[in-house]
Amino acid sequence: MAQQKKMVESITSMEEDFAQWYTDVVKKAQLMEYSSVKGCMVIEPYGYAIWENIQKDMDARFKKLGVENVYMPLLIPESLLQKEKDHIEGFAPECAVVTQGGGEKLTEKLFIRPTSEVLFCEHYQKIIHSYRDLPKLYNQWCSVLRWEKTTRPFLRGMEFLWQEGHTMHETAEEAQEFTLKMLRVYEDVYRDTLAIPPVVGRKTEKEKFAGAEATYTLEPMMHNGVALQGGTTHYFGDGFAKAFDISFTGRDNALQHPFQTSWGMSTRLIGALIMVHGDDNGLVLPPKIAPVQVVIVPIAQHKGGVLEKARELADRLQEKFRVKLDESDNSPGWKFAQYEMQGVPLRLEIGPKDLEQGQCVLVRRDNREKIFTSLDNLEETVESLLSSLHQNLYQRALLNRDSKTFAARNYEEFLDISQNKPGFIKAMWCGDSACEDRIKEETGGVKSRCIPFEEEHLSDVCVCCGKPARHMVYWGRQY
Repeated sequence: MAQQKKMVESITSMEEDFAQWYTDVVKKAQLMEYSSVKGCMVIEPYGYAIWENIQKDMDARFKKLGVENVYMPLLIPESLLQKEKDHIEGFAPECAVVTQGGGEKLTEKLFIRPTSEVLFCEHYQKIIHSYRDLPKLYNQWCSVLRWEKTTRPFLRGMEFLWQEGHTMHETAEEAQEFTLKMLRVYEDVYRDTLAIPPVVGRKTEKEKFAGAEATYTLEPMMHNGVALQGGTTHYFGDGFAKAFDISFTGRDNALQHPFQTSWGMSTRLIGALIMVHGDDNGLVLPPKIAPVQVVIVPIAQHKGGVLEKARELADRLQEKFRVKLDESDNSPGWKFAQYEMQGVPLRLEIGPKDLEQGQCVLVRRDNREKIFTSLDNLEETVESLLSSLHQNLYQRALLNRDSKTFAARNYEEFLDISQNKPGFIKAMWCGDSACEDRIKEETGGVKSRCIPFEEEHLSDVCVCCGKPARHMVYWGRQY
């Protein structure tokens, strides 16, 4: 067990230094490696396998709604970006620009896509002619580039992987309904797949997406009380359609503009998984996205029958679960520490004594509970434990979120909470962005996270300026 102790100690305690803990887990669990370009990373096989499982889950949900996958170009001509003024102004500071190609200066600058609204609009202008062509429900899986000044693996990078959906609809009501429908799909992913309970609601005008009429968001809370914008959906109205001259012949034979939505989630979800569920020994992965759901560790594998039985169990379990059998000559203690650090939900141990009794030992990653179980009903026990583990992770995350959510009824109380109690602050707001600016400046970074769909009435006045309140808002610091 000395080997195990050493590996665990190589991860900084999250209570000692949360940022260093995060970096230690990302590196030691072999999720990524730094590249020679600041802000760009190599996603290693284990990290990419997590993303693949998330991608597979979301992609299936999208397709159930009739969404089709497409792929748009990497480069955007400057003239195309300029067609929607608010949009380009919102992204201009983050854009990377290509000015030379093939050894020659380009006649027009090409922007590496920070997002693809304008590319989809250019395409939609060519293919939408009649109401019969609608709705257009498209999504793409790709990478985007944003020139971030401060970067952190998976949380904020210059280049990251994501999905971006872009849809066109016949009516505003249909587009608004689809915007909220995708928000609920994302919420289901968080709850049912990632075991994370986000706060869900609408962004303020100041925080909404550039060019959108309304932006909706999911805000999960990390273990340390800091928020993460974990996914957004946007209703664009017909602004982009007008800018790009997208029109169709309606049911009344008159020309009309379609109404647009956009929605996306990225590899930032991996950062959320780490910081919501992880502990001082490394990752703790929800079973549905874990690359390995069950790792089999033979005990005294040199003794007769142990490896043979371990292989037999691996073959059995692989029919229903993602399984790894570790036959290496590393010690069991080393293996325990390695797979604990990588967050494998269940560890199956089997040795000579277990063979005699027709049993094995199952160890849960979330609480280290050991379960002695008969080999006869192993599949049912594993399935039950994985389900229980998912629910436990969700409830732990919910308890953390709720215990770190505070209500402030006046500005003095708000400032005190912001400095002394990490987490969300619920407070009333007048609707003026000047109050958002003041709060951010005087608290050193606390921002509005969202206006929840179900607002509590905490008082009649804005917590900042004392004017009549229009909304209750969740406030907090963010990654």
